[in-house]
Amino acid sequence: MLKLSAIQMCSAPNVKENLKSIELQLTSLVNLNRQDKHLVVLPECCLFFGGKETQQLKLAQQDNSKEYLTQSLAGLAKKYQLTLVAGTIPLLAKCGHKFFNSSYVFSPKGEILGSYDKIHLFDVAVDDNEKSYLESRYTQAGKSISVIKTSEVNIGLSVCFDIRFPSLYQALRMKSADIITVPSAFTRVTGRVHWQALLQARAIENQVYIIAPAQEGIHENGRETWGHSMIISPWGEVLCCLAQGEGIITADFKQLELDNIRKNMPTLTQNRFEISLKL
Repeated sequence: MLKLSAIQMCSAPNVKENLKSIELQLTSLVNLNRQDKHLVVLPECCLFFGGKETQQLKLAQQDNSKEYLTQSLAGLAKKYQLTLVAGTIPLLAKCGHKFFNSSYVFSPKGEILGSYDKIHLFDVAVDDNEKSYLESRYTQAGKSISVIKTSEVNIGLSVCFDIRFPSLYQALRMKSADIITVPSAFTRVTGRVHWQALLQARAIENQVYIIAPAQEGIHENGRETWGHSMIISPWGEVLCCLAQGEGIITADFKQLELDNIRKNMPTLTQNRFEISLKL
Protein backbone atom coordinates (compact mmCIF):
# COMPACT_ATOMS: atom_id res chain seq x y z
CA MET A 1 0.00 0.00 0.00
CA LEU A 2 1.13 3.55 -0.71
CA LYS A 3 1.36 5.77 2.36
CA LEU A 4 0.99 9.54 2.00
CA SER A 5 2.85 11.65 4.54
CA ALA A 6 3.33 15.33 5.32
CA ILE A 7 6.10 16.61 7.57
CA GLN A 8 5.46 19.76 9.61
CA MET A 9 8.52 21.85 10.47
CA CYS A 10 9.63 25.04 12.16
CA SER A 11 12.58 25.55 9.85
CA ALA A 12 15.53 27.74 10.77
CA PRO A 13 17.89 29.68 8.49
CA ASN A 14 20.34 26.78 8.78
CA VAL A 15 20.44 24.04 6.14
CA LYS A 16 22.24 21.42 8.23
CA GLU A 17 19.87 21.81 11.18
CA ASN A 18 16.85 21.41 8.92
CA LEU A 19 18.30 18.34 7.22
CA LYS A 20 18.78 16.73 10.65
CA SER A 21 15.18 17.54 11.59
CA ILE A 22 13.85 16.02 8.37
CA GLU A 23 15.91 12.86 8.80
CA LEU A 24 14.63 12.41 12.35
CA GLN A 25 11.04 12.40 11.06
CA LEU A 26 11.86 10.05 8.18
CA THR A 27 13.51 7.59 10.56
CA SER A 28 10.39 7.40 12.73
CA LEU A 29 8.13 7.01 9.71
CA VAL A 30 10.05 4.17 8.10
CA ASN A 31 10.47 2.34 11.40
CA LEU A 32 6.68 2.29 11.83
CA ASN A 33 5.81 1.32 8.25
CA ARG A 34 8.69 -0.70 6.83
CA GLN A 35 6.62 -2.82 4.45
CA ASP A 36 4.84 0.05 2.70
CA LYS A 37 5.75 2.38 -0.13
CA HIS A 38 5.94 6.02 0.90
CA LEU A 39 5.29 9.41 -0.65
CA VAL A 40 6.56 12.08 1.74
CA VAL A 41 6.12 15.84 1.27
CA LEU A 42 8.12 18.56 3.04
CA PRO A 43 6.91 22.14 3.66
CA GLU A 44 7.80 25.27 1.72
CA CYS A 45 11.33 26.55 2.41
CA CYS A 46 12.11 23.26 4.15
CA LEU A 47 15.89 23.81 4.19
CA PHE A 48 16.05 27.54 4.90
CA PHE A 49 13.38 29.71 6.56
CA GLY A 50 13.06 32.36 9.22
CA GLY A 51 15.87 34.60 8.03
CA LYS A 52 16.00 37.46 5.56
CA GLU A 53 15.11 36.93 1.91
CA THR A 54 18.54 38.30 1.03
CA GLN A 55 19.97 35.32 2.92
CA GLN A 56 17.99 32.93 0.73
CA LEU A 57 19.35 34.73 -2.32
CA LYS A 58 22.92 34.46 -0.99
CA LEU A 59 22.37 30.75 -0.39
CA ALA A 60 21.19 30.31 -3.98
CA GLN A 61 24.19 32.31 -5.24
CA GLN A 62 26.78 30.12 -3.50
CA ASP A 63 28.92 27.92 -5.71
CA ASN A 64 27.43 24.43 -6.09
CA SER A 65 24.39 25.43 -3.98
CA LYS A 66 21.94 23.66 -6.29
CA GLU A 67 24.01 20.45 -6.24
CA TYR A 68 24.40 20.53 -2.45
CA LEU A 69 20.72 21.14 -1.71
CA THR A 70 19.32 18.68 -4.25
CA GLN A 71 21.90 15.96 -3.53
CA SER A 72 21.30 16.22 0.22
CA LEU A 73 17.58 15.67 -0.29
CA ALA A 74 18.12 12.98 -2.93
CA GLY A 75 20.33 11.18 -0.42
CA LEU A 76 17.50 11.10 2.11
CA ALA A 77 15.05 9.74 -0.46
CA LYS A 78 17.52 6.98 -1.37
CA LYS A 79 18.50 6.16 2.21
CA TYR A 80 14.89 5.72 3.34
CA GLN A 81 13.62 4.27 0.03
CA LEU A 82 10.76 6.70 -0.52
CA THR A 83 9.45 9.23 -3.00
CA LEU A 84 10.24 12.66 -1.58
CA VAL A 85 8.61 15.93 -2.62
CA ALA A 86 11.13 18.33 -1.19
CA GLY A 87 8.93 21.28 -0.29
CA THR A 88 10.83 24.15 -1.82
CA ILE A 89 14.47 25.22 -2.02
CA PRO A 90 15.96 28.45 -3.42
CA LEU A 91 17.64 27.94 -6.79
CA LEU A 92 19.33 30.79 -8.63
CA ALA A 93 17.59 32.23 -11.69
CA LYS A 94 19.58 33.05 -14.83
CA CYS A 95 19.45 36.77 -14.07
CA GLY A 96 21.63 36.14 -11.00
CA HIS A 97 19.76 38.50 -8.66
CA LYS A 98 16.64 36.41 -8.04
CA PHE A 99 15.93 32.78 -7.18
CA PHE A 100 13.20 30.30 -8.01
CA ASN A 101 11.19 28.85 -5.12
CA SER A 102 11.51 25.31 -6.46
CA SER A 103 9.80 22.07 -5.45
CA TYR A 104 11.80 18.95 -6.39
CA VAL A 105 10.66 15.33 -6.52
CA PHE A 106 13.11 12.49 -5.83
CA SER A 107 12.63 8.76 -6.40
CA PRO A 108 13.48 6.01 -3.89
CA LYS A 109 16.69 5.60 -5.88
CA GLY A 110 17.63 9.22 -5.30
CA GLU A 111 16.88 10.25 -8.87
CA ILE A 112 15.33 13.61 -9.76
CA LEU A 113 11.89 12.87 -11.21
CA GLY A 114 10.95 16.48 -11.88
CA SER A 115 10.45 19.92 -10.38
CA TYR A 116 8.18 22.95 -10.27
CA ASP A 117 8.95 26.65 -9.77
CA LYS A 118 6.29 28.48 -7.75
CA ILE A 119 4.12 30.51 -10.14
CA HIS A 120 2.06 32.75 -7.84
CA LEU A 121 4.21 34.94 -5.60
CA PHE A 122 3.09 36.23 -2.20
CA ASP A 123 2.87 40.01 -2.72
CA VAL A 124 0.19 41.02 -0.20
CA ALA A 125 -0.71 43.09 2.85
CA VAL A 126 -1.49 41.05 5.99
CA ASP A 127 -2.56 42.28 9.41
CA ASP A 128 0.30 40.67 11.35
CA ASN A 129 3.70 41.77 12.68
CA GLU A 130 5.13 41.78 9.14
CA LYS A 131 2.27 43.93 7.72
CA SER A 132 3.28 43.28 4.11
CA TYR A 133 5.09 40.69 2.02
CA LEU A 134 6.79 41.13 -1.34
CA GLU A 135 8.04 37.73 -2.42
CA SER A 136 8.69 38.95 -5.95
CA ARG A 137 11.48 41.24 -4.72
CA TYR A 138 13.93 38.34 -4.75
CA THR A 139 11.91 35.46 -6.21
CA GLN A 140 11.41 34.73 -9.90
CA ALA A 141 7.98 33.35 -10.81
CA GLY A 142 7.79 30.04 -12.61
CA LYS A 143 6.27 29.71 -16.07
CA SER A 144 5.05 26.11 -16.33
CA ILE A 145 3.02 23.52 -14.44
CA SER A 146 4.31 20.08 -13.52
CA VAL A 147 2.78 16.63 -13.03
CA ILE A 148 5.23 13.88 -12.07
CA LYS A 149 4.13 10.42 -13.20
CA THR A 150 5.38 7.49 -11.12
CA SER A 151 4.52 3.79 -11.26
CA GLU A 152 2.08 4.24 -8.35
CA VAL A 153 0.55 7.67 -8.80
CA ASN A 154 0.61 10.97 -10.71
CA ILE A 155 1.74 13.89 -8.56
CA GLY A 156 0.76 17.48 -9.37
CA LEU A 157 2.98 20.15 -7.84
CA SER A 158 1.98 23.49 -6.34
CA VAL A 159 3.26 25.76 -3.55
CA CYS A 160 1.51 27.75 -0.79
CA PHE A 161 -0.01 30.93 -2.32
CA ASP A 162 -0.87 28.91 -5.45
CA ILE A 163 -3.78 27.45 -3.45
CA ARG A 164 -5.77 30.67 -4.03
CA PHE A 165 -5.75 30.16 -7.81
CA PRO A 166 -8.06 27.26 -8.70
CA SER A 167 -7.21 27.31 -12.40
CA LEU A 168 -3.75 25.92 -11.64
CA TYR A 169 -5.28 22.93 -9.85
CA GLN A 170 -7.76 22.36 -12.66
CA ALA A 171 -4.87 22.34 -15.13
CA LEU A 172 -2.98 19.80 -13.00
CA ARG A 173 -6.07 17.59 -12.84
CA MET A 174 -6.46 17.81 -16.63
CA LYS A 175 -2.89 16.52 -16.89
CA SER A 176 -3.91 13.43 -14.89
CA ALA A 177 -2.85 14.39 -11.36
CA ASP A 178 -4.13 11.97 -8.70
CA ILE A 179 -2.45 13.83 -5.84
CA ILE A 180 -1.57 17.51 -5.60
CA THR A 181 1.06 18.62 -3.13
CA VAL A 182 0.85 22.02 -1.40
CA PRO A 183 4.04 22.67 0.63
CA SER A 184 3.34 25.90 2.50
CA ALA A 185 4.34 28.55 5.01
CA PHE A 186 0.94 30.21 5.58
CA THR A 187 0.81 33.15 7.96
CA ARG A 188 -1.19 32.63 11.14
CA VAL A 189 -3.60 35.44 10.22
CA THR A 190 -4.54 34.04 6.82
CA GLY A 191 -4.16 30.42 7.83
CA ARG A 192 -6.68 30.67 10.64
CA VAL A 193 -9.50 31.63 8.29
CA HIS A 194 -8.56 30.37 4.82
CA TRP A 195 -6.14 27.42 4.96
CA GLN A 196 -8.48 24.47 5.50
CA ALA A 197 -11.29 25.89 3.37
CA LEU A 198 -9.00 26.39 0.38
CA LEU A 199 -7.40 22.96 0.68
CA GLN A 200 -10.76 21.19 0.89
CA ALA A 201 -12.13 23.18 -2.02
CA ARG A 202 -9.20 22.23 -4.29
CA ALA A 203 -9.56 18.56 -3.31
CA ILE A 204 -13.31 18.50 -3.95
CA GLU A 205 -13.22 20.49 -7.20
CA ASN A 206 -10.54 18.33 -8.75
CA GLN A 207 -11.22 14.96 -7.11
CA VAL A 208 -7.62 14.56 -5.94
CA TYR A 209 -5.78 13.84 -2.74
CA ILE A 210 -4.23 16.99 -1.28
CA ILE A 211 -1.03 16.69 0.75
CA ALA A 212 -0.32 20.01 2.47
CA PRO A 213 2.70 20.09 4.81
CA ALA A 214 3.28 23.42 6.52
CA GLN A 215 5.69 25.49 8.53
CA GLU A 216 4.46 26.11 12.09
CA GLY A 217 5.65 28.27 14.93
CA ILE A 218 7.54 31.49 15.60
CA HIS A 219 10.66 31.61 13.46
CA GLU A 220 13.98 33.31 14.14
CA ASN A 221 12.97 36.46 12.27
CA GLY A 222 9.70 36.70 14.23
CA ARG A 223 7.51 35.42 11.40
CA GLU A 224 4.58 33.33 12.65
CA THR A 225 3.30 30.43 10.58
CA TRP A 226 -0.01 28.59 10.95
CA GLY A 227 0.88 24.90 10.68
CA HIS A 228 -2.17 22.61 10.57
CA SER A 229 -0.56 20.31 8.02
CA MET A 230 -3.28 18.22 6.39
CA ILE A 231 -3.96 15.31 4.09
CA ILE A 232 -7.37 15.54 2.41
CA SER A 233 -9.27 12.91 0.44
CA PRO A 234 -10.74 13.40 -3.06
CA TRP A 235 -14.13 13.66 -1.34
CA GLY A 236 -12.90 16.59 0.75
CA GLU A 237 -12.49 14.76 4.05
CA VAL A 238 -9.62 15.80 6.33
CA LEU A 239 -7.93 12.43 6.80
CA CYS A 240 -5.38 13.76 9.28
CA CYS A 241 -4.11 17.07 10.63
CA LEU A 242 -1.22 18.23 12.82
CA ALA A 243 -2.21 21.59 14.28
CA GLN A 244 0.97 22.57 16.12
CA GLY A 245 4.56 21.48 16.64
CA GLU A 246 6.92 19.55 14.44
CA GLY A 247 5.92 16.06 13.38
CA ILE A 248 4.53 13.85 10.66
CA ILE A 249 1.05 12.75 9.59
CA THR A 250 0.21 9.77 7.37
CA ALA A 251 -2.81 8.46 5.45
CA ASP A 252 -3.43 5.68 2.94
CA PHE A 253 -3.76 6.31 -0.78
CA LYS A 254 -6.84 4.41 -1.98
CA GLN A 255 -6.93 4.05 -5.75
CA LEU A 256 -10.35 2.34 -5.83
CA GLU A 257 -11.93 5.12 -3.80
CA LEU A 258 -10.41 7.74 -6.10
CA ASP A 259 -11.65 5.90 -9.21
CA ASN A 260 -15.16 5.55 -7.83
CA ILE A 261 -15.48 9.23 -6.97
CA ARG A 262 -14.43 10.20 -10.48
CA LYS A 263 -16.69 7.60 -12.10
CA ASN A 264 -19.77 8.56 -10.10
CA MET A 265 -19.29 12.29 -10.58
CA PRO A 266 -17.36 12.78 -13.86
CA THR A 267 -16.71 16.51 -13.51
CA LEU A 268 -13.58 16.43 -15.68
CA THR A 269 -15.54 15.40 -18.79
CA GLN A 270 -18.47 17.64 -17.88
CA ASN A 271 -16.33 20.78 -17.58
CA ARG A 272 -17.06 23.24 -20.43
CA PHE A 273 -14.27 25.74 -19.74
CA GLU A 274 -10.73 25.86 -21.10
CA ILE A 275 -7.74 26.88 -18.98
CA SER A 276 -4.41 28.36 -20.00
CA LEU A 277 -1.42 29.88 -18.22
CA LYS A 278 -0.63 33.55 -18.82
CA LEU A 279 3.03 34.08 -19.76
